[in-house]
Amino acid sequence: MKNDLRKCPCCMTEHEPQRIRKKEINIFKDEAVEYEAEYLYCDITNEEYSDEDLLSSNDIAMKNAYRKKKGLLSSDQIADIRIKYSISQNDLCLLLGWGGKTITRYESHQVQDIAHDTILRKLDNDPEWFLELLDNSRDALSDSAYFKYHKTGTILFEKDHDHLLKYAIMSKYAHYLNNYEANGNKELSLDVVIDMIHFYSNSPLVTNLYLVKLMKMLWYADALSYKRHGHAMSGLVYRSLQMGAAPIAYETIIDLNTIPSEEIDMGDGIGHKFLPTKCNDYPHLSKEDIAVLETVSNRFGKSSTKEIVEIMHQEDAFICTPPKEIIMYEYSKNLSMI
Repeated sequence: MKNDLRKCPCCMTEHEPQRIRKKEINIFKDEAVEYEAEYLYCDITNEEYSDEDLLSSNDIAMKNAYRKKKGLLSSDQIADIRIKYSISQNDLCLLLGWGGKTITRYESHQVQDIAHDTILRKLDNDPEWFLELLDNSRDALSDSAYFKYHKTGTILFEKDHDHLLKYAIMSKYAHYLNNYEANGNKELSLDVVIDMIHFYSNSPLVTNLYLVKLMKMLWYADALSYKRHGHAMSGLVYRSLQMGAAPIAYETIIDLNTIPSEEIDMGDGIGHKFLPTKCNDYPHLSKEDIAVLETVSNRFGKSSTKEIVEIMHQEDAFICTPPKEIIMYEYSKNLSMI
């Protein structure tokens, strides 16, 4: 590696300077702030000095220390928000209605005010709002920029959407965490639930996978797993409804973006049909799980919704559970399936 030889302003000879870091306290906006500064050191004259780059980086370090003390985003955090959306500094200013160099200054030497800091934090936590701002600025952006930002924002929104939904689902299951009769000796794993649905959706043995049929096939898989292995597959907790077993929060589960479906006009209402996925990999399912799902698919995959509901109505789990009450997994021991 080439040596960093330069003419030293202290001794006026050419040599490679040392770099040292030291704690400093400075006053910024009437506040004493402590930060770590970096200097060059001449061991010949025993003196410290700074070049233009170090003066700039030390100034940013001081202002970031002030930001931290005041609870404001650092310059790097502001840059990270912009980079997350893959948007340029000028275009982000355009979306927010700020001066064209505002973000450039905030990512370097200028400390933002509380109002702008609040807006940047909202942007960081709300991809849906970013998409709204993007649409409002559609005419001011080039087509290539708009579609690039829209793609990135949509991906972030879908991730955020699923994160919030998963949190909502898990909160509804917190009450059943230690209720092993209700959860089948298994803590809820939404990753497993998603893989189960993908397996059914992709199976050539399963046709016309609508909501009610899917709910019954999920219950049969969990019940059969409990009967064979002493624990449910997913940890879902089921209620006894008019059409048979349905997991708690099923309406939210099927709204996850990772579970593709389409709405079908059924004449007397809208039905949800679940669609195959592009990937046939099920990383959260064991070989035992796959075997159970194959058994259920073989038994019910070609059945109509009406047929599987009628069979479910003959199970002890349905007969012995009052309407809208939790179905206990002990009834799986008498499951009609082998």
